[in-house]
Amino acid sequence: MAGSETPTGGTAAAPRRRGARWMTRVGLVLVLVGAVLLGWVAWQLWGTSWQSGRKHDQGVERLEEAWRSGQDSVELDFGEAEAIVRIPAFGPDYAVPVLAGTSDEVLAAGFGRFDDVAAPGEVGNYALAGHRITHGEPLRRMPELVVGDEVVVETREATYTYTLVTGGDDLEVGFRDTWVVDPLPTNPASGSEEGDGTPAVQPPQDAGGRLLTLTTCAELFHTSQRLIAFAVLSDTEPR
Repeated sequence: MAGSETPTGGTAAAPRRRGARWMTRVGLVLVLVGAVLLGWVAWQLWGTSWQSGRKHDQGVERLEEAWRSGQDSVELDFGEAEAIVRIPAFGPDYAVPVLAGTSDEVLAAGFGRFDDVAAPGEVGNYALAGHRITHGEPLRRMPELVVGDEVVVETREATYTYTLVTGGDDLEVGFRDTWVVDPLPTNPASGSEEGDGTPAVQPPQDAGGRLLTLTTCAELFHTSQRLIAFAVLSDTEPR
C-alpha cells in the first residue's frame, strides 16, 4: 500500500505543474501586451510630437529657402507648404508651417488650411486647423490665448498680423459646425444671447473683414468638440 501512494501523488502533481506553466505563459503574454500598449501610447503622446516637430522645422526652413528663390510655396513629402504661423504668446521660437488641406498627413506636419478659404490678408476668412495633442501639438496651449494676442502669418509677399477678438476657449462647437470657417462666420445663436447674458461669440460682422480662424480639439483626449478663436487683420508689412 505504501508503494502505491507515490505514483498517485505524482499523477496529481503533473496537472498542477502543467497548469502553473500555462498560467506563467498567460502572464507573460499579458505583460508583453501591456508593454506594447504602453509603448504605443508613449509614441502617440511624445514620439509623434518629436517627429512632427522635426517636420515643422524642416517645413519652415524649406519654405524660407523657396521664398529666397522667388517661389510662393514648396512641395514637401507631406504636402505643399505656403506660409508660416508665429504666435508670440507661445514664445519667440514658435514657428509652424501652413500646408494646403486638412488631411492627417498635413496636420502631422503643421497647420492645415481649409479648402476654399481666403488667402492671408485677403477679404474673407483664412481658416486654419491644428492639433492640440500629439503630432507637434501646435495648439496645445490654445486655451491660454486671450483677446489682443497676435497671430502672425508670413508669406513670400508680406507679413500679416492678426489680432484675436475672441479668446482661445471662448467658443466651443461640434465638429460638424462648419459655419466657423465661412467667409464671414455668423454664430447661429447671434440673434439671441447666451444663457449667461453675454452675446454669442463670433467675429465682427463686417462683410469686408479680413479674418483668421484657429480651430483645434476642445479636449486633449476627446475629439467631438472644437475650440475656435477669431482674429482680425491689424497690420500688413511687405517683406
